[in-house]
Amino acid sequence: MKKNILKIFATGLSIAFVASCDLNLSPNNAIAVVEGTPLVQTKTNLSALENGILSAYRSIQNGDFVLPQEFMVDGFNATIDFGNNYGGIHKTDQNFTSADYYVEDFWAYNYFAIKNFNVCIENLQVVPEDLVKDAAVVRGEAFFFRASSYLNLARQFGKIPVKGAPETDLCVPLVVKYSPNDRPARATVAAVYKQIGADLDSAAVYLAGVKGAVRSQKPTIDAVNALYARYYLDLGENAKAAEYAHKVIDGGTYALAATLEDLNKDFVNDAGTEAIMQLAISLTEFTGNSYANLLLAQKDDKVEGGECFRPYYIPTKAVIDSYEQSDLRFLSWFDNTTPVLLSGTYYTGKFYTFVKYRGNPDLTSSPIRNGRQAPKPLKISEMYLIAAEAELASSPAAAKADLNALQIARGASQTEATAENVQKEWFKETIGEGLRMSCLKRWGKGFENRTAQSGAINQVQQGQYFDGKSLKSDSYFFQWPIPSHELKVNHNLVQNTGYDAIN
Repeated sequence: MKKNILKIFATGLSIAFVASCDLNLSPNNAIAVVEGTPLVQTKTNLSALENGILSAYRSIQNGDFVLPQEFMVDGFNATIDFGNNYGGIHKTDQNFTSADYYVEDFWAYNYFAIKNFNVCIENLQVVPEDLVKDAAVVRGEAFFFRASSYLNLARQFGKIPVKGAPETDLCVPLVVKYSPNDRPARATVAAVYKQIGADLDSAAVYLAGVKGAVRSQKPTIDAVNALYARYYLDLGENAKAAEYAHKVIDGGTYALAATLEDLNKDFVNDAGTEAIMQLAISLTEFTGNSYANLLLAQKDDKVEGGECFRPYYIPTKAVIDSYEQSDLRFLSWFDNTTPVLLSGTYYTGKFYTFVKYRGNPDLTSSPIRNGRQAPKPLKISEMYLIAAEAELASSPAAAKADLNALQIARGASQTEATAENVQKEWFKETIGEGLRMSCLKRWGKGFENRTAQSGAINQVQQGQYFDGKSLKSDSYFFQWPIPSHELKVNHNLVQNTGYDAIN
């Protein structure tokens, strides 16, 4: 019998074998695949396989998997010391090409993870009888993860699937079976969203009995419903989007933080009540996807408190002006008291830095926090926003109730549920979470400029590609370029309109 070794995971399974229930552990070998023999034959095998897909999913969260989408649009200014970090995607000029580092990584890591999910889905069709029940749950997790990855890819590289859009609009390649020699062409937006829906349908069946729990480290039926809500909102199927958002809201498992202490528990200590999913992380084991580049906090004995920030990016005037001074989000997520060092000069009290992801103090051995946070792919606050947006046309009263519930919890003034007010609340609530770009696409909106905070005009980059940047709603930049490496190795791919396919 021929024996093949497939590098199914970036790291393999020996640690998982001895501690399979510890989701902090990443696998560190490979799975031996013997032709004609089921991949999973023992509970230990199954636990190891599950840890592998959990690790793959976690590897595409936080940090550079969400920051580029934020820096591309209207929420952040590049500082005078930004060193061209995220430069191409921030400026969206001729330097934003198919060779962009962040675009290439977003594509490559998601497809690497999809490979792992595909192997899991395929190889859990046949397992020993005593593993059938548990294997079904793990298979459901893999369907959920694949749906999530394809939704992320579709949002970045394809168009929003609005009604009446051309059926020929291209998205990303659909790969639903591990086949390393294939060179698939790009599927249409419609086909990709159809696959996402099919994967969610499968996940809903397999995970139907997995009850939701606050900060669950694994997918639950609540996580499936939350992802359904995102999916249907993209499709413009508003009744479905609101229905699935309310399945999570009305379950009562998750509570909006309504005090500063509770909000900090969520976003500082990773111990709050809002996370529908919160992935495992520890001081000694970390994915590497931190938010350190937001602040670049460092020890500095020259300043009171012994710490300063050297950020690449700070919030725009529009971000700061969107909050009332009493808004808990403003009080928790923005700071103007810690000294900021830019080009050799210290600034205190002149402008605000963004500290939503300053880091959990338990995830550093230093007094200086390092931007490490437990990934929270889905939160209850987003469900209120999805519900409010989806209900605007059909049920204004319901939309107002959902919008106001979030505003009351955050200590913000209640408003009427207009499209403008709901969109403003998305901006305030999800700042820094990687959702701004997809929101603007969904609303068919661009932005006019990135006007700097009044105290930071001389501390940020100036010019038409920086604080004066505008992006029209129909700009081709709202579809990221297909990475140049992929075009070179797969000649069946075609580039998105507007980009030079050679680059």
